[in-house]
Formats: sequence, C-alpha cells, structure tokens
Amino acid sequence: MNLVVNGDAESGAGGTADPVTEVRGWQVAQGAPALIAYSLGGGYPTPSDPGPARRGSRFFAGGNSARTALVQDITLPRTGRTGRRAVDAGRVRYTLSAWLGGYAGQEDGARFSVEFRDAKGTPVALSVLGPVGAGDREGRTGLLERTAEAAVPPTARSARLLLVFTRSGGGTSNDGYADALSLTLSADGGHR
Repeated sequence: MNLVVNGDAESGAGGTADPVTEVRGWQVAQGAPALIAYSLGGGYPTPSDPGPARRGSRFFAGGNSARTALVQDITLPRTGRTGRRAVDAGRVRYTLSAWLGGYAGQEDGARFSVEFRDAKGTPVALSVLGPVGAGDREGRTGLLERTAEAAVPPTARSARLLLVFTRSGGGTSNDGYADALSLTLSADGGHR
C-alpha cells in the first residue's frame, strides 16, 4: 500500500501552469507549486513524453518559484506485519519511488526524499531520489523513474517526505517535474 497521500497530483486545485497555494495531503513549505495537466501542452510533458505508463491526468511542477518545497509527515503503522515490533527487529523494508524530470535541455529538477524519524522526531535515516538532469533525459522533456529500497531503521516511528523543485537557470518557470510518488513498506519474510 502506498503511504503517500496525493502522490499523483490528482487531488485538489490545479490543471494549469498557474501556481496553487494548497496541495491536498501536503504542506507547501516554500514557493508555490503547480499541478499541471498532461494535456496542457505548451512544452510541458504530454501523455506521449517519457513518464509513468499508468499516469493520471496531472503531475507536480515547481510553479514560478526558484525553489518550491512540499512536505508530508506519515506515521508508520503501530501493529501488524510492518508495525513497530517488526521495524525494531529489522524485518521491514521500504521502497521509495518517483518519476522525476524536467524540460528539454534545462537543468531545472525535482528531488524526492524520505527521512525516517524516531519517537522524539530525531532523524535516523535518509534516502534521496533525483534530480533527473537533462543528460539523463537525453535533452528530452519528460520524467524518468527513480527508486531506492532498504530496511526501515529500528526505532523509526514516522517518515517525513520532502519534494523539492529547483530552478537552475533563467526564465520564470520552475520546470522540475514529479509524478507517481510512492513509499511502501513490506515485511521481510526471510528472518523469523
């Protein structure tokens, strides 16, 4: 089960290149993101550009701020196969996944990270995806998949997700893009 709320930019206001002040499930910590429709055109990613095979109708973009940051805090399960006992015994793994990209030959980009925290809120592990540069995209507009997988650190009780878009050059548009953001937990059945 994906623990990320609205990781596909489908909920709430948006659909154009205009920045929004609120994004369902996320706290806008800096800047103003845009939730852009794949059908918008005008140089933005389209359904025929590289991206998730099963994409919805919209994706995240950095809006017109030089740096835009979205934050989401998730409480990890208390019980069950991926609950606290299993985490502390080292039997839970996580997979962080995102489709990240940008516009043509520009180096504007997006990073997606998870910071696991203990009960006091102290960071105990960090995993970062991206950015995906113009070289990675071969100068094409689009999004490429990035993933990381590891054990959830013992004592982890929450996860802070951070989605950051950075404009690297001129212009007014922050053309870092993201879609299909996912954080999943799985029980490691190998150690009993």
